Amino acid sequence: MAKTGNKGFKRLTNATVYSYKGIKSAYLHEEAFRQEILLLCILTPIALYFTETLSQAIILICSLLFVLIVELLNSAIEAVVDRISDEQHELSGRAKDMGSAAVSLSLLICVGVWIAVLID
Repeated sequence: MAKTGNKGFKRLTNATVYSYKGIKSAYLHEEAFRQEILLLCILTPIALYFTETLSQAIILICSLLFVLIVELLNSAIEAVVDRISDEQHELSGRAKDMGSAAVSLSLLICVGVWIAVLID
């Protein structure tokens, strides 16, 4: 948990540590996140090889990173919902479904960006 009152370099150091812990936790506990990391590792060299400009490659790689960001947020929502209660509740299900929908939309955006850049 972040401490209030940390400023400057100490706050930046703490934020970096917390971010690392979040990525590590997602990698260890979320199969979808591991699959999307694998996708990033496979598609990044392809983006660098098949694009004509650095800007195009960066756009493709950022679309992959966008999927990871949305997956992290979805996983955070799921963790909070599960932490609150493990009983079935309509609002809990709705929150998880919406998080899943966000991931699906981010994947559609990613595919669209790749198609647009590679066809252009």
